[in-house]
Amino acid sequence: MTTALRKQVGQLLIVGLEGVELTPLERSWLRIVQPGGVILFRRNIEEARQTFFLLADASSLSGAPLLRCVDLEGGLVDRLRDLIAPMPSLAAVASTGNKSFYRQHGKLIGREARALGFNVVLAPVLDLALPESAPVMRTRTFFAKPEEVTAYASAFLDGLESTHVLGCGKHFPGLGGGTLDSHHATPFIHRSMETLWENDLRPYHALKSRLPIVMISHASYPASGDLRPASISRHWITDVLTKRIGYRSLILSDDMEMGGILTQTSIEDAVVSAVVAGTHLLEICKDPALILRAYEALLSEAERSPSFRRTVEAAFRKIVRAKRTIATGPTITPPTPAQIEKLRAGANAFQAKCAAAAKKAAS
Repeated sequence: MTTALRKQVGQLLIVGLEGVELTPLERSWLRIVQPGGVILFRRNIEEARQTFFLLADASSLSGAPLLRCVDLEGGLVDRLRDLIAPMPSLAAVASTGNKSFYRQHGKLIGREARALGFNVVLAPVLDLALPESAPVMRTRTFFAKPEEVTAYASAFLDGLESTHVLGCGKHFPGLGGGTLDSHHATPFIHRSMETLWENDLRPYHALKSRLPIVMISHASYPASGDLRPASISRHWITDVLTKRIGYRSLILSDDMEMGGILTQTSIEDAVVSAVVAGTHLLEICKDPALILRAYEALLSEAERSPSFRRTVEAAFRKIVRAKRTIATGPTITPPTPAQIEKLRAGANAFQAKCAAAAKKAAS
């Protein structure tokens, strides 16, 4: 097995870490796997400089620049709320009726992420706000009309881009019609293909040249004729997203530890199937045993199958090109207390401004 192949396979993985600093075990497997990226959660984020240096430490062991990811939508999904300040949710910003706030939302989130050393924010959510998914998605969605979702996401991405942070549209093909949380089970979304094309998929088509990354859901869409979760479906990833919609940038799986996929198949089969289906990046957010099993499964399949190895090589080249885009931003330095206080003041002011504007819009 060549060193080049090991490096290529490792770059397909976005991995989670255990705590606020790297353990000896993590240092060991990070050197072996050399992942393409890391993702941090609240369990990893205690202080500003600690977070910055945790990312830097992981980068130094990976053998290549990392995609340094964080879920930062605002509201319910905000990994920095305890460190800096709560950021308004998509629903809170949208309820103001002020479209200029959409860009500001992205810009403030991008500034927070960038200051701590992140270069990828897993937002915006492009799912439609439909009655079926309201108990699950709550304030993560707001708009039922695809053109309104597109307008918000486009402005939000403008804000992120101004801070040299990549965004990620999620969760393709759309969770708006789902009644289950894919963290625990596979949602079966019974929407016709015509309805999906006219509604759920329209933001992806409109934003296909704007989205640096698209995340694939673990939901199943029976009307497509493929009952497998979209995250391992060639129909959805290659035939629809890549060929019919014409999306050309990075494709990322949702967390491959979720019940939405692991109740259907093993981690080994899941990661191989996802790559065969057209995925470039595989997110495994916590368990190092699953990370290593996935890595070994991808290596074994690449050794066994020349066509799979060519698929891995193509994904690797696309990832490298995306990382060059990130490298064009200004050098990131460790955050100072004054910087964090400024970010905190900005988030609090924006929260108050949104609340006031929403109250006025409702009156």
